Amino acid sequence: MTRTSTGTSTNSTATATATATDQQPHESRAARLITDGLDPKTWIIADTLLTGWHTGRLAGIGWGLLGCLFTAVIPLAFIKYGIRRGRWADRHVGRRRQRIVVMTFITGSVAVGITALWAFGAPRTMIALISAMLATLVALLAVTPAWKISVHAAVSCGSVALLAMTYGPLALLACPLIAVVGWSRVELADHTPAQVLAGAAVGGAVAAGSFALIR
Repeated sequence: MTRTSTGTSTNSTATATATATDQQPHESRAARLITDGLDPKTWIIADTLLTGWHTGRLAGIGWGLLGCLFTAVIPLAFIKYGIRRGRWADRHVGRRRQRIVVMTFITGSVAVGITALWAFGAPRTMIALISAMLATLVALLAVTPAWKISVHAAVSCGSVALLAMTYGPLALLACPLIAVVGWSRVELADHTPAQVLAGAAVGGAVAAGSFALIR
């Protein structure tokens, strides 16, 4: 009887463990898809192209593409280069010291982008947009050495704020996406809830404030 009881208990424990193991990948897979699909690059591309379209339709898309070059394409190329060289594990660059290096490079790239837009006579709204991105980066870079504030949350919240200021309140319907992105970062244990909330607050406030001031 003792052996049977022990065997039953062991089997129950194994079944419970297997069930938990089966469930966890589904949760992690969803969070990973959201984190990868709605990463900062995706928001930045959407912001620059949509804002460019708003400033001048097809001609504005050209300005948006130029903005994308310095805010998304060059930074992504730098990150991929670092991954190939083994300097960081993935494009999200989880370690704070590595993140500081990447963010510093991106800050320089965005600053060059603003200069290029200004030199070529881009609409003031486009210059304000990229400047707001630069201001947000600087704010995040100032915090990152001491605390791993969420860049995902900052960029998603800042992007929605900028689109709302450009297109109107209807853009705020995208706000649930900010919450979904934040959930994915916590679910993957890349950030704490406090880091996500702080990132959203800083991103939204700095981006919106900078954009309003420069535009």
